[in-house]
Parts: sequence; structure tokens; C-alpha cells
Amino acid sequence: MQPVPAPPRSSWVVTSGQQAPDTVDRLLRSLPRWFGIESSNAGYVAAARTLPTYLAWPSGTRAAELTPGSDRQPAGVLLAERHFPAAAEIHLLAVQPDLHHRGAGRALVDALERDLLAEGVRLLQVKTLGPSQADAGYQRTRQFYRAMGFEPLEEITGLWPGNPCLIMVKPLTS
Repeated sequence: MQPVPAPPRSSWVVTSGQQAPDTVDRLLRSLPRWFGIESSNAGYVAAARTLPTYLAWPSGTRAAELTPGSDRQPAGVLLAERHFPAAAEIHLLAVQPDLHHRGAGRALVDALERDLLAEGVRLLQVKTLGPSQADAGYQRTRQFYRAMGFEPLEEITGLWPGNPCLIMVKPLTS
């Protein structure tokens, strides 16, 4: 597992290179307003066994503690998926609820973007609940992604039964 350099003054250490399905399961269960469909959660946990995984740890975590099996636990997780050589997707982003708005999500996305840029990826997408279904939690999710530079591309139906999907995209530039 390699620590990914965090931006200066970050209160987070982000690691990558180690799968963490138990961390995904723990974090999703702590966020039932966002991740309340058990079959979807099982899919995310299964994906966490194979997809590139980024973990956010509070700064000050010692190197020996930067593993999901240690006494310290990651506060956030991001799963990334590559569809084409120049395009990638944030498959999952989850942060412990009591640590929302503290920079963990930003640190995870920043670390992923640095890695993707180094690999020549030019486009990053994320899918979230579309705005045609009113939900205050997902409104904040969309605001987070907008603040990270993502733009709404299209809202589609049929991908998630009964829920509109908003596709957001961000061009990656160095």
C-alpha cells in the first residue's frame, strides 16, 4: 500500500493499493440515508474486492496503522473504475457521517485525480441521484461534486429502478 501525497495542510492521509471490502461495508452501514438498499450495498462490497481503492485516514495516523486490519479505521473510501484508457469513474465515495464537511471526500477525489492524470486519463465521471427526485442529502452530494469541478451532463432513468441517475463529468487537466 502506498501513501498518496496529500495537498499541503490536509488533515487527511490517503492510501491506495489495498482492497477494503470490510471498510466499505462498515461505512455504507453508517450511511443508511444514502446507502439503504441492501442489494446495492452488497454490490459495492463485492466491487471493493477488485476495484482500485483509496482510503482516507486522519492525519497523524502512524504508518503501521494505515491498514484496514489495524485498530485505526479509515474514515472514508473511494472506489474507482476505468471504462476506457482516457476515462474513469468514481464508483463509490463514502465518508463516516460524523466527519462530513471535514475534507476527507476532497482528499480522496484529489488523490484519485492525481493518479489518473499521471496515467493519461482525461475524463472523470460520477453518478448520483438526479435532482428530479427531491432529496436533501443528495442535494448536498451534488453540491460537493459541483465544488470539486464536476458538471451535470445528463439525468437518465432506467439505470436504477425507480431512481433518476445524474451523470456528472469533469475534464482532468494538470
